[in-house]
Amino acid sequence: MQDFRDLKIWTKGHSLTLAVYKATAAFPKSEVYGITSQMRRAASSIPANIAEGCGRRGNAELVRFLQIAMGSASEVEYFLLLAGELGYLEKTDQDALTQDVTEVKRMLASLMTKLRA
Repeated sequence: MQDFRDLKIWTKGHSLTLAVYKATAAFPKSEVYGITSQMRRAASSIPANIAEGCGRRGNAELVRFLQIAMGSASEVEYFLLLAGELGYLEKTDQDALTQDVTEVKRMLASLMTKLRA
């Protein structure tokens, strides 16, 4: 068992979640139970699954939760695309958030490879 706060990937995932919450605050109120809720849930699932995996026993379980976090990151990536095409996000904001998600996915993949070795 390790402290999730010591992992750079958790810090990056947490920062991404905060950025998603900030970006979705300006979404139309009609989307509060739609894309806003789904994007926030998916974003917060990334650091939450990293934290849960760190609280489990062994690398195999941690890798399983990192895989779930990876799926959530892909979900956020899609919602950013959708929000951009719907005109809910400025192109520069969409690009910056997409770059952050891509980095999170890269870091997750790298950590999973390291843990499997």
